Amino acid sequence: MKSEHIQNFKKLFETQRQSLVTAIQWTDHEYTIRSEDLSDEVDLTAVELEQGMRLRLKQRELVFLRKIDQALERIQQGTFGFCESCEEPIEESRLKARPTASMCISCKEQEERMEKRTNPFSVLRTA
Repeated sequence: MKSEHIQNFKKLFETQRQSLVTAIQWTDHEYTIRSEDLSDEVDLTAVELEQGMRLRLKQRELVFLRKIDQALERIQQGTFGFCESCEEPIEESRLKARPTASMCISCKEQEERMEKRTNPFSVLRTA
């Protein structure tokens, strides 16, 4: 992969990383439960549901942040754009669609097939 493409991915990752860090910090600060939000059981239920959704969103953001950090590390190591399984180049179209991809489509599909065989409920996970 050309170094200019790699630099473009690096800039993308750094921008996304900064946005995520800011969003995570804002979420921590902005969403605190106040006692006036808990005036009755309906309010309590609504707050609990909202907190659950925020927690899931934060979890996804943290997973994505970890993937960005791993991609930046691969750029630094000179392995970005190569499949971590077969070590062949990852198709550019795949990287455009999923910049944090660490596996080529063939190896990723094989990994998912193996995962389905060993854990049929893995389809329900979000990654």
